[in-house]
Amino acid sequence: MYEPLTPGTPMGEPKPSTPQPAPLTPQPGPSLPAAARDQRRSVGPGFILGAVLATAVLASGGTYLAVSGDGRGSVNPAAADANQAPAGNSGTSGNSGGGAAAPVAPVAPVAPVAPAAPLGGQTSVVEIVKAVSPAVVTIVADGVTSTDPATGQTGQGTATGSGVIFDSNGLILTNHHVVAGDPSKLTVHLKDGRSLDATIYGVDTLTDLAIVKVNETGLPTAPIGDSSSVQVGQQAIAIGSPLGTFTDSVTSGIISAIGRSIPVESGQLTNLLQTDTAINPGNSGGPLLDPSGKVIGINTAVASQSQGIGFAIPINIASPLLAQASAGQELARPWLGIRFQTIDPEIKQANNLQIDNGAWIPSATALSGQDPNGLGQAGGVAPAQDAIVPNSPAAQAGLAAGDIITAVDGTSLDSTHPLDLVTSQLAPGKTITLDVLRNGQPTKITLTLGTRPATL
Repeated sequence: MYEPLTPGTPMGEPKPSTPQPAPLTPQPGPSLPAAARDQRRSVGPGFILGAVLATAVLASGGTYLAVSGDGRGSVNPAAADANQAPAGNSGTSGNSGGGAAAPVAPVAPVAPVAPAAPLGGQTSVVEIVKAVSPAVVTIVADGVTSTDPATGQTGQGTATGSGVIFDSNGLILTNHHVVAGDPSKLTVHLKDGRSLDATIYGVDTLTDLAIVKVNETGLPTAPIGDSSSVQVGQQAIAIGSPLGTFTDSVTSGIISAIGRSIPVESGQLTNLLQTDTAINPGNSGGPLLDPSGKVIGINTAVASQSQGIGFAIPINIASPLLAQASAGQELARPWLGIRFQTIDPEIKQANNLQIDNGAWIPSATALSGQDPNGLGQAGGVAPAQDAIVPNSPAAQAGLAAGDIITAVDGTSLDSTHPLDLVTSQLAPGKTITLDVLRNGQPTKITLTLGTRPATL
C-alpha cells in the first residue's frame, strides 16, 4: 500500500509574534475511515512492498490517493505517452481545483531555474539544515474534499504537507496530493513564523507535483540540484513537517535505489528515487537533499508494513515546470501521443524482441490488459487501444506499432534513461529526432512535440 504523507494536526509551537492556527479539526461533513484520513495510497498483495503511504496528512477527508485492492491499481487511460510523464499532467494557472490545464499553445524552451548559491562540496548536515531549512515550508489546505473509494463516502477536512521555495518571488514546489480536493483556503507557514495566504499556480497530476504561490518577495530559496547524477548509496537528507506537527524535522539516510515505479490511483509514478531516509505523513512535498545541500527530489510516498522504504520524485522531472512558473508561463508538458513499454529482460523475452533497451510501441492486441500509461509496469486492465493516438504528433510523424525508439536527439534509451524521463526535459513545440528500429532496420523520424491534452 502507498499512502500520501499529509496529516491534519496543529502547526507546531505557537510564536508570540505570529498567531498559530488552531488544531486542524475536520470540517463539517461525513466522517471518513481512518485510511482516508491518512490519505492512503493502498496497494494490494500483488505489489511486493505492501502498503505505501503518500506523504501528506489528512484530517477527516481530503485527497485520497489509492491503488485498487487487487494490487494492480487504477490507471489514467489517457496518460498515453512517455513525453507527458516526468512532470506529469499540465496544470492551470490559479487552478484551485487541482485539475489539468486546458491545452496551451506550444511554448519555446525556457532556461533552467537559477538555483540559490550552492553550498559546494561535501557539507555537514548541520550546515545544510542552516542553509536550506528557511526555504522549507508547511502547507495547510482547509476544506479539501475526498471520497473513500472503498465506501463511496465523501467528506471534507484539512490536509497538511510540506513544500520548498524555489523562487524568491513566492513560488513553492509541493505534491499535487497536498493541495488536491479543491481546498477552500491554502496557508503557507514559514520557519520564521510568518503565515501567508497562498493560491495554486498549477498542478501536474500525472507525476503528483504542484506549484503554490504566495504574494511575497525576497523569500529564502533552496538550491536546485541534478537528480541525474544521483548514485545508489549516497547520503540523502529530508526536511519537512511529519504528522503536520513536528515542523522543520530533519532526517538522514541514503539513496536505496533509482528508477522505481509504484502504482497509485491515477496510474503510475515512475522513475522515482527510493530512500531509507525517514519520511512520514506530512513530509509530502518536502525536499530530499544531496550531501551538498541541493534538492534532488520531492518526497511523495512511503511503504507502510515496512521500514525504510520511501520514494521521492526526482527534481529533474520537476525542473521544466519550475522554469515555466518562474517565467510566468502556464505549466505545460510535451506529448508524443504513443503508448509504449520500456524494454527489460522480461518484456524482451515475452515479445521476442531483438534488442535489450528502448521504448517498444506494441500492437493494440499486445496492449490489451497492459498498463495504458504504456510504462511497462503493472496497471489496471484496459481494453485494446491503438498504440499510436490518432492525430497525435507520433501519428503525424509516421510512428507505428512495432517500432522501437532507441534514442532521442542522440540520447540512448536504457533503464536509467527511459523515454518518459528523457522527453520530460523537453518543451512542447520542440522538434526532435528519434532513432527507431523498424522491422529490424534502423531509421530516423523527425517529430515536433505537442502539448499534453488536458483530457489525458
